[in-house]
Amino acid sequence: METAHDVLIALTRRYAFAEVAALVAPDSGVLPRAGGGALSTESVAHVQQLCAFGQRLLDLDAEDFGELNAAAEANTEHAVADQVHGDHVPEHLRERALACRMPQAPKEVHRGALGSMLPAFRLLLEVIDARFRRGETTAVVAAVHIASEYGPLLVWERVLGHAADPVRMPAAVGGDGSAWGDFDDRDCPHTKPEKSAARRCLTVAHENSAGWRTYLDRQHSNTSHALCVCATTCHRRCSVYGRLDAQQAEVVTHGCRLAAALNESAVVKLRHSAPVGHGFGVPSQRELLDAWGRTRASLAKHDPAIAEEDGYPLPGFATFVAVLAGAPMPPDTLLAETAIELAKALTP
Repeated sequence: METAHDVLIALTRRYAFAEVAALVAPDSGVLPRAGGGALSTESVAHVQQLCAFGQRLLDLDAEDFGELNAAAEANTEHAVADQVHGDHVPEHLRERALACRMPQAPKEVHRGALGSMLPAFRLLLEVIDARFRRGETTAVVAAVHIASEYGPLLVWERVLGHAADPVRMPAAVGGDGSAWGDFDDRDCPHTKPEKSAARRCLTVAHENSAGWRTYLDRQHSNTSHALCVCATTCHRRCSVYGRLDAQQAEVVTHGCRLAAALNESAVVKLRHSAPVGHGFGVPSQRELLDAWGRTRASLAKHDPAIAEEDGYPLPGFATFVAVLAGAPMPPDTLLAETAIELAKALTP
């Protein structure tokens, strides 16, 4: 017969962090308050810290990855964690997560996902895998949509040396012969939102933290789209693209064509019929895999390697990300390692 501890461990293996955080609370009645199987107040607090951290990873709530106290204002149960001062997530996990986080102020030393998108995309691959196995198709589609939005930055990072970090962008795209963010240049094919983002990308590093975060929330994805246009459909060919050598130009053109194909694909279109979209429909796993199959076929026309089996739940998607990155991209193990730490914390 399964014990309460066995159930909690099973939930941990499914990354059911919110449920575990609630069930270890003293008023849940699941665990004994004394004797065998009981957890101390400090242990419950540590469990709730890990659950808050794990849920943020699963939700891709990256802006809070750097918090020492993961339970602060968490969407998981954290009442006991609030009572214990000084408890926090193990530093080796927090450091890994910080690599996926956007810096929340322009002068932060740790550039995180602006320095490189590689860790963020590896976490994205792990999250998509986990969400698919949990049957959470809407979350899978949302994560694929994120990949389509920021895919061009993964590509351009290979020639810029960063993921369009506004602190370093003026040197990369500004100067003589550049139409970047120029509203008066009618030959530049960027849309008004793209030009607005491009212009602000050159100056936002000198704004306060609130302005910086607003740019990241609302415009950084448009900067990504603008770079995609520069590499694919632009006939103006200003110095943003013209300063690249032949090999660099081929890298960004090929990669951004792939990223653009995903952005316009059948699987991303499922996003618009999800509950967060307009149709209030949730795709089944079969519908998701059918849409991905059509998407994969269109992507494979640009790069045949995507048609090869890679063992990923969305077959070929991990290969697609690796092609954008120009390097092997195994899914991260951050969720899995957080679950291992949680299982240890649940053992009296």
